[in-house]
Amino acid sequence: MIEKQESVPFEEAFKQVQVAMSRLALMHLAYSQVLVENFGEEKGKELIIKSIMEYGRKIEEYSKDTDQDSSFYGIHGKYVYKGKEFVDIRDFFSLSEDIDFPSLEIYDCSLAKVFTYFREEEIGKLYCYIDAARAMAKNPENKAIHTKCILCDDDFCQIKVEKTTEKERSDFQNNDKDWKEVDKILL
Repeated sequence: MIEKQESVPFEEAFKQVQVAMSRLALMHLAYSQVLVENFGEEKGKELIIKSIMEYGRKIEEYSKDTDQDSSFYGIHGKYVYKGKEFVDIRDFFSLSEDIDFPSLEIYDCSLAKVFTYFREEEIGKLYCYIDAARAMAKNPENKAIHTKCILCDDDFCQIKVEKTTEKERSDFQNNDKDWKEVDKILL
């Protein structure tokens, strides 16, 4: 009989979160490919964007009502801020200074690795809209958008928060396909 461990080494936990995130990426990729194959590129991508908007809403609702928010590690290989590397994002948030979030570099996205492996960067970028969707689900006045994105041939991702326009809020509220304009780097 195998004895159950009381604790798991950080490296093993980190690896297991990366495996789970890769599976999420594979699921997104498979569903997205089926939508594009069955409905055509334009309609398929429209349905993917609408699904991501709804996904963002569900993540925000679920995280408000539970103690589950974003994973602290494993989604990304590392974060770099002012030349210092962080693996556990809680260490970054523990800094005592005001944080300049657009200066945070996000490396080695577990999901982007899967999309790149299958040469499906275009479909993968549709998943990246989750950042704007979740931000707008939390507060429709704000959007979290990419200034750099690994799937757009950048070495890392960077995200900044901006105010939304009335049209962006309306498009999000109405699940309008034009909402994809919210994060122009992903177009």
